[in-house]
Amino acid sequence: MSTVQVPEIKKGLEGVYFTVSNVSAINGQEGRLVYRGIPIEALAEHSSFEETSFLLIEGRLPRRDELETFVQTLRRNMDVPGQVIDALKKLPRSTHPMDALRFGVSALVGFDAEVMDPREGLALMGKDEEARRAYWEKGKRMGIRLIAKFPTLVAAWHRIRQGLPVVDPLPDLSHAGNFLYMMFGEKPTPTAERVMDVALILHAAHGMNASTFTAIVIASTAVDMYSAIAGAIGALKGPLHGGANQLVLAQLREIQARGGVSRVEEWLEELLSRKGRVMGFGHRVYKAYDPRARILKKWAGELAKEKERELYEIAVKLEEINIQKLGEKGIFPNVDFYSGLVYGALGIPTEFFTPIFAVARVSGWVADVLEYWKENRLIRPRAWYSDQVWDRPYVPIDER
Repeated sequence: MSTVQVPEIKKGLEGVYFTVSNVSAINGQEGRLVYRGIPIEALAEHSSFEETSFLLIEGRLPRRDELETFVQTLRRNMDVPGQVIDALKKLPRSTHPMDALRFGVSALVGFDAEVMDPREGLALMGKDEEARRAYWEKGKRMGIRLIAKFPTLVAAWHRIRQGLPVVDPLPDLSHAGNFLYMMFGEKPTPTAERVMDVALILHAAHGMNASTFTAIVIASTAVDMYSAIAGAIGALKGPLHGGANQLVLAQLREIQARGGVSRVEEWLEELLSRKGRVMGFGHRVYKAYDPRARILKKWAGELAKEKERELYEIAVKLEEINIQKLGEKGIFPNVDFYSGLVYGALGIPTEFFTPIFAVARVSGWVADVLEYWKENRLIRPRAWYSDQVWDRPYVPIDER
């Protein structure tokens, strides 16, 4: 009797390479992150979200005139059709902001004149280089329009669910500045605008994560950019991916309610004794301190001088004790640990933390999809059929 050889199964595709990419890369052992080879620290210090988006999509830093053109293109496309806003208003106010964002992106596809016959995508697999390039360029234009409209959709839903009028973007504000302006109806302070800009830069791309892979899998079917990005939003919503930052702030507030900094160690001991997890700690790839967390910690400290000082002190104490306990296992703060503090200090409701992640990550999604499309191949993995029965009889329902 022959024995069936079971192939090696890698749950979660951990360690499996399926493509070559130059968009972003992580060195988990050293705690390094680069976009197109440029360290994230340099981009956070010197760049803007608009320039970073250009870098991710085009593969290089722009000249001054190219950046100005790109910025103007984004600003020109920030408006969302009134019919889409009206459709959002018909959603129940309890709708999660990520679901509202996904709904809005799906609705936008009907208003994009370039989204036509779905068979156009077949050009990606053909030998007509001109047709392939034309479809790729069309996808890039769609992607840039989506980058422009994400902050408008997220801010619009924030206003709608509060019963407030939707605020239109201003032509003289940055991407980050317009997002805060449309959220709250007043121009942000220079500090708030800069902090939001840095947060968007830090979240724009991050190797082959779950939502990026989802976008690429969908895009590999030669479908339009909107469909790929809508799927990525769904993947990002999960608490094991983009939704973790909400849970970090919830834990910090729980400690605060228990008595603050003096109760951190006691709270942590109780959590670990019941096999609980400190949200915002640990990462599938990083075995060192996440460089994004280090940058956000600095900004959280700056903002804490004006607001949420106690929460920041709790976070710092929790980090210190948890690293003492788990640092030897390679468990350190990730980007979620301090991003929630930053957003909370800016007055953003916790349920909008993950949508902000999407406002940033859409640039990386678009860049990775465009890169994959250059040598597109339908992603079609296999699953091992463990039963190995191929001739089981069908039993009529009355005989079961």
